[in-house]
Amino acid sequence: MGTKAKNTLLMGLAILSVILAFGLVSGSYMGAMAADKLEAQSIVDKAQGTFGDMMSDSNFSWMEKYIKQARGIIIFPEVLKGGFFIGGSAATGVLLVRDNETGAWSGPAFYTLASVTLGLQIGGEAAEVVMLAMTRKAVDHLLSSSVKLSGDASIAAGPFGGGAKESVSVPEVTADYISFTKSKGLYAGLNLEGSVLAVRDSLDETYYGQAVSPKDIFFHKKAVNPGADGLRSDLDSATRSEIKVGVK
Repeated sequence: MGTKAKNTLLMGLAILSVILAFGLVSGSYMGAMAADKLEAQSIVDKAQGTFGDMMSDSNFSWMEKYIKQARGIIIFPEVLKGGFFIGGSAATGVLLVRDNETGAWSGPAFYTLASVTLGLQIGGEAAEVVMLAMTRKAVDHLLSSSVKLSGDASIAAGPFGGGAKESVSVPEVTADYISFTKSKGLYAGLNLEGSVLAVRDSLDETYYGQAVSPKDIFFHKKAVNPGADGLRSDLDSATRSEIKVGVK
């Protein structure tokens, strides 16, 4: 084989190697993107399930009252907590914000919840958490990259147990957030004070197919995903009332 032919063959093999390598990288990237999108939709679906479970549980009947005044809602379908003496919790969930004019709920933005706590922990715990953002300050804080509960914004545990349906009046809430926790383990309670909420931009981008900020999702309406229609519809049904969104 002549020199020219060898050079041509080597060049062809080099080009083929580049094409194959690009295909493998591209395939891996597309596969990862697809997996992330499935994860994001799974979180939204589980959040809808968590909200429905709590709304139908008489022990969380006060949540039905408070949500009519809420400006936003954060749902963590599964918060994992465990350890002895030094414990921690971690979760990924969604935040939706209510339009103060129309009462309609926005699409979801993805957030993480993380904390480290000191004290006696009894075994591990998996819990569902719903946090209601009751004030404008609570929503504004969540527009930043991260917010520390009880540091940047106050949080209070919502009332537990039946009885709310017998009263139309809703007690005045001074905390920025009200949390409702449904535990699935041995730990007696989940203290969210000191926890950090942070935006998970990568899931937002994957879910909406573009780089978007929470403001783009909540207020500028630049991103829509019909996969969240079920959750938004359930929230609309829960908040459809003469009680208006708070003005705090």
